[in-house]
Parts: sequence; structure tokens; C-alpha cells
Amino acid sequence: MGETITGSERVLADAEARGLDVEIIERPAARSLEEAAELLGITPADIVKSLVVKRSDDTFLFALVPGGRKISWPKLRALVGVNKLQLPDASLALAATGYERGTITPLGSTTAWPVFIDETIVGRRVSMGAGEHGRSLFVDADALIAALGATVADLSDPE
Repeated sequence: MGETITGSERVLADAEARGLDVEIIERPAARSLEEAAELLGITPADIVKSLVVKRSDDTFLFALVPGGRKISWPKLRALVGVNKLQLPDASLALAATGYERGTITPLGSTTAWPVFIDETIVGRRVSMGAGEHGRSLFVDADALIAALGATVADLSDPE
């Protein structure tokens, strides 16, 4: 019987394979973005949401957007070159990435979907999902962009 590896172990293995330096910390559960930021000692904008987005052909992509901002669907559709995108339900997001909502990250995803990162994240150290509940990952955004071969663009609006 093989050992089951945790979400955070998948994240760390993928980061290491990409030569990406990440730090994963344990943290208490938070009820809001503001509370999470306070617990981590950072601003809400330093917490990046990794959103799984479904295309009409049943493929997916990751859209990484900072706290306090939301996906601009018209901008993202234009960037991707499609006329329909949607957020899948939780079970489909889990099937597409191997991660539960609230823990999703492109690092260690069971499928390496294309990654689109909002331009407001460039040049910062950010926190994001670490593959399991109760953990947060810290990473240099520019190193993350390079390691993932991500597309950086204006893809968000203020919430």
C-alpha cells in the first residue's frame, strides 16, 4: 500500500520541481478575508485567490486574483479568446485540481491547467492556498509567474 500524500506535500513537491521557493505555514481558520489577513500579518490584497474557471469545452484554467478584487469576466473572456467561462461547482473544481475549495493552488494540481494572474500581483510577496485547510503558502509573485509560465494581464475589478 502506498502512502497518501497530503495536498501540501503535493504543493511542495511541485514547487521544488519548478525550483520555486515557497513557505507553508499553519494558521487558524478565518471567517473573512480581513480576518485571514490579520492572522497572517498582511493586507487583504496580499492574499491571492486561486480560482478554477471552466471553459465551454470542459477544460479549465486558473485565474489568480488578489483579495479585494474579483474576476472581470469580460476581460478574462477576451484574454482567453472565448465567449463563455464559468466557475464550476465545488465537486468539479475538486475533480479538475485535486484540491477542495479554499485550498486550491496551481502548484501540485492534478492537471497543469493554464494560469492567468492579475497584473496587480506583480512585484509582491503573496499568500495563497496551500493544498489543504489550515495552511497558507507564501511565495514571491514574480517567481511564481515565471515558474508557472503564467500569463499576466488585467483580469480583475475591485470588489
